[in-house]
Amino acid sequence: MTNHDIVIIGAGITGLTCAFQLARKGKDVMVLECMDRIGGQIKTWSDAGFTFESGPNTGVVKHYEVVELFDQLSERCQMETALESSKRRLIWKKDRFHALPSGLVSALRTPLFTWKDKFRILGEPWRAKGTDPNESVGSLAERRLGKSYVDYAVDPFLSGVYAGDPYKLPVRLALPRLYALEQQYGSFIRGSIAKAKMPKTEQQKRVSRKVFSSKGGFSNLVEAIAEAIGSEHITTSAMNISITPDNEGGWNIQYEKGGESLQLHADHVVTTCGAYALPQLLPFVSETQMRAISNLYYAPVIQVGVGIADCQGNEWKAFGGLVPSCEKKNLLGILFPSACFQGRAPQGGATFSYFIGGSRHPDYLQKSDEELTQWVNQSLSEMLQYPKEKRADKVRIFRHERAIPQYEASSDNRLQAIAQLEERYPSLTIAGNLRDGIGIGDRIKQAFDVARKILGEPHE
Repeated sequence: MTNHDIVIIGAGITGLTCAFQLARKGKDVMVLECMDRIGGQIKTWSDAGFTFESGPNTGVVKHYEVVELFDQLSERCQMETALESSKRRLIWKKDRFHALPSGLVSALRTPLFTWKDKFRILGEPWRAKGTDPNESVGSLAERRLGKSYVDYAVDPFLSGVYAGDPYKLPVRLALPRLYALEQQYGSFIRGSIAKAKMPKTEQQKRVSRKVFSSKGGFSNLVEAIAEAIGSEHITTSAMNISITPDNEGGWNIQYEKGGESLQLHADHVVTTCGAYALPQLLPFVSETQMRAISNLYYAPVIQVGVGIADCQGNEWKAFGGLVPSCEKKNLLGILFPSACFQGRAPQGGATFSYFIGGSRHPDYLQKSDEELTQWVNQSLSEMLQYPKEKRADKVRIFRHERAIPQYEASSDNRLQAIAQLEERYPSLTIAGNLRDGIGIGDRIKQAFDVARKILGEPHE
């Protein structure tokens, strides 16, 4: 049995970032990963000049820790922020994409929202704040902004982020910052103005909220972190991992690799895997407590990478287009990676990422590759204005049975059960996307916070 200061379960972006921060401070860390590769959902594919992501395509620089991580890795990996032209966000309505308003004139002219709601929004600063702590995102937006804003702004946004239903996701859990604006300032508009006027620290000034990736794709970020940690501190293909407490506040970890049964001992254990993996991982936890922790629904998502070798001048200079559920299309949306970042497609070509399924259509996961490819090719003319005979030159299909956790009302029970478990076992940390946000920026922030807690450092 080998001994380590900290064992981290899961070599996704959370686990690797946490391990890197601990290793930088001299801690002996071991990362165990059940898959035969690192990165979790993240993997970048290159094919004939096209760059496809099978997992997240972008992140948002909404936490200083994102900037700090890239600063630490500057010799190995560089951040790439999206091109200015990709700031446009498109929403599908009736038979075409329309740009979300970016100013007063476009807000008045847009066909996305009704005239009643456009005028109604003028009264938003004076509407009473909500009192229901479990009010859904959809209900809050409808109450403060109007139904057309729910249908053609909030619904597609939630589909793009969570692949979920805005009327099932409590706003304080799914969009805590939006919830805080209403609760603290009584209004989205008043709160946004007040926030903009607040003085910023040097760290806060670097939180640009820009869309980012790493140059060449997110796999380069994963590999850079792993290289900084050292391959001797990462074990892949670690199967049937089981963790049990010892009698001295530490942990015994058993796993199998290559048919051999192996054991580790650690002073501290951090789990970063999905909630569904925890029952087998932590067999000492009572069934009742584990049910509360692992009772988390993950929306299934199919991502289809599409390459067009010759756009014939049909360029889409935007971040992407989202499709509201009321439009009854079979797509959640289309991102335009080659419009965001350079070098993601051959000269004169384009790369698209289609998103299909989500919590409303989990059955789409069973669609054949042929059916999905047909949907893509059909949409090229119907939605992206290519000639009717146009076909994708490259198609890569990535199926994720458990893609995006849904922070529904049951999250309260989960967070409470985790807190109770960590209070009983102070040397155990339950992390990962079952709490604290689902974006890459959120995952990096959580990893820094976990490392600081273990090291006894203050949270920044």
